[in-house]
Amino acid sequence: MELRRRDYRVERPLLNQEQLEELGSQTSATGTLQWRTWFQCSHARARALLLQYFPVLAWLPQYPVRDWLLGDLLSGLSVAIMQLPQGLAYALLAGLPPVFGLYSSFYPVFIYFLFGTSRHISVGTFAVMSVMVGSVTESLAPDEAFLQALNSTVNVTARDAARVQAASTLSVLVGLFQVGLGLVHFGFVVTYLSEPLVRAYTTAASVQVFVSQLKYVFGLHLSSRSGPLSLIYTVLEVCWKLPQTVVGTMVTAVVAGVVLLLVKLLNDKLRRQLPMPLPGELLTLIGATGISYGVGLQHRFGVDVVGKIPARLLPPVAPSPQLFARLVGNAFAIAVVGFAIAISLGKIFALRHGYRVDSNQELVALGLSNLIGGIFQCFPVSCSMSRSLVQESTGGNTQVAGAISSLFILIIIVKLGELFQDLPKAVLAAAIIVNLKGMLMQFTDICSLWKANRVDLLIWLVTFVATILLNLDLGLAVAVVFSLLLVVVRTQLPHYSVLGQVPDTDIYRDVAEYSEAREVPGVKVFRSSATVYFANAELYSDTLKQKCGVNVDHLISQKKKLLRKQELKLKRLQKENKLPKQAAASKGTSISINVNTSVIDIESNDVEGSKAKVSTGTELEGIAASGQEDAKAPDMSSLKTLGLPQPDFHSLILDLSSLSFVDTVCLKSLKNIFRDFREIEVEVYMAACHSPVVTQLEAGHFFDASITKQHLFASVHDAVIFALQHPRSSPVNPVLVTKL
Repeated sequence: MELRRRDYRVERPLLNQEQLEELGSQTSATGTLQWRTWFQCSHARARALLLQYFPVLAWLPQYPVRDWLLGDLLSGLSVAIMQLPQGLAYALLAGLPPVFGLYSSFYPVFIYFLFGTSRHISVGTFAVMSVMVGSVTESLAPDEAFLQALNSTVNVTARDAARVQAASTLSVLVGLFQVGLGLVHFGFVVTYLSEPLVRAYTTAASVQVFVSQLKYVFGLHLSSRSGPLSLIYTVLEVCWKLPQTVVGTMVTAVVAGVVLLLVKLLNDKLRRQLPMPLPGELLTLIGATGISYGVGLQHRFGVDVVGKIPARLLPPVAPSPQLFARLVGNAFAIAVVGFAIAISLGKIFALRHGYRVDSNQELVALGLSNLIGGIFQCFPVSCSMSRSLVQESTGGNTQVAGAISSLFILIIIVKLGELFQDLPKAVLAAAIIVNLKGMLMQFTDICSLWKANRVDLLIWLVTFVATILLNLDLGLAVAVVFSLLLVVVRTQLPHYSVLGQVPDTDIYRDVAEYSEAREVPGVKVFRSSATVYFANAELYSDTLKQKCGVNVDHLISQKKKLLRKQELKLKRLQKENKLPKQAAASKGTSISINVNTSVIDIESNDVEGSKAKVSTGTELEGIAASGQEDAKAPDMSSLKTLGLPQPDFHSLILDLSSLSFVDTVCLKSLKNIFRDFREIEVEVYMAACHSPVVTQLEAGHFFDASITKQHLFASVHDAVIFALQHPRSSPVNPVLVTKL
């Protein structure tokens, strides 16, 4: 489509930094001392703090009962129906007795109802968190540590007690980390976990979950392993012990898995017709429990069952301080992963429904859920995507739905839990594996990232492989470090360009990308796509000299050599003639030559090299014969006089619009650029600097007598016009009105 040409006439003065500050009346920002407000006490501030840390007090009094209560009630019931089987299954995944999954579906959910800011996420047990907890509990309390001497069987009671203590202590530590990070407003820490990293990590965790459930599917007794390559060893052991498979257990798992898949497919097909999804997991658990009790699967076919489920709540128990040192690393990793999953889901629902989620308060809410839950012997929790989608789709509007679901779970714990004692563990394993479908489908990210962004694909693959090989905690650390290093590497290799003017505009674009963009005669405009700092400052300088088409360093070196030769020649001639100083002065003729006196001067950051004056009389015929008979001799240090090639441009403009900060290395590099290009008779200007960067330049004492704010212009176009009006000259007051 052809653009309609319109003639615009804009007149304004050329503005360098000094004039811009004067025209805009810039004042130094008076930093408000935020810490002073922390100690101010008033009724309004107390109320604001109370509503900030107890969000339920803000929205619950305004809760529209008639409009939302029915939807929240149905949503809470639907989520509770899912919480029951998932709580039992994910406790098994964490290496704990199933009843502790019900506890973890009650206490944290109710705490989040009081402190959370998301209306739709369903807090509770989650597969990734459970498998991370399971790797910790199995490493701290392996089966081998509880073998009984008489018959070499595992003391299950003692093992489970040790694992519960480790898991609850871990939950307390996770809560402390999350609450602490939330109170110091460290919610942004999750931004270091990019989406490809999180998706790859959850995909690898789902593979870990799948492998960990194979022993329940085949009825095998495997060794407890943790640490690097533990997943590989577990797969090899499963393959080695496949001949020992309990047929009844495998058949139970396969039948339960097929039923669950059929119900899920039916839900997907009838999604629009059904008011709420069919509770396939709950129906499967009830049916499997009835069949197991009626047929006697445990006694007749050797199928492992859940066992005794106490119909009561456990009293609070203090965490074990002796385990803190061994759990602190895993606790931090679980805290970050749990928060990353929760805040990503929370923001998705917040955008969809038009409200705001406070990331710092979410950290506090999750932290308190884990902290208080750990005291009541729960394991760390986060939020589940499947339950959150059900909570939203069945009419849930607020966390009242979560509170209702937790009350249903409480009823199940106190009255109905003991009915599931004959539930086969293979059915729970089948439910876990079927629920992994969504996360395992994330393998398709490989194809999409290959087409969209291969750097993100590299992050995805490294995260996945590291998590599979090194386990969940070390894998996460490697993934974060690799992604941050990749960011540093990408800033070290930015796109450098020489800019040209788009015809009839004041817009400047890369001449290599825009065929109509033309370089302004006598002016070079250079831009980097990334900020200049210690990691890429040298590359910036080298690329600048290369793009300018002039071998700056070689030209300076040749100039120094020729000036040194002239200096030595003058000294030799003066020595041969042996003229007294008085005679030389009486002749009244002198020659002024600019010479850099030492290598130290060459390497210094001073813009002006040191100068030496050598005087001689008219007896120096060799120099007098060259036509220098005037009282004022020409500059013998110029490139033209020395017979050196001159650059085809007289001004260099550095577009610094991409600078977000400057460090000492950047300051030195910019000063060296000024010095080097002035040595080859090219004046340097800067343009489009942001105010914070200008402030940092001032703080770093960048501006001095040779580099002033008159070298810094508001835009590239201003700098170009000034350079054309003042070729190879130092800045003076620019023309006030210019046609742009």
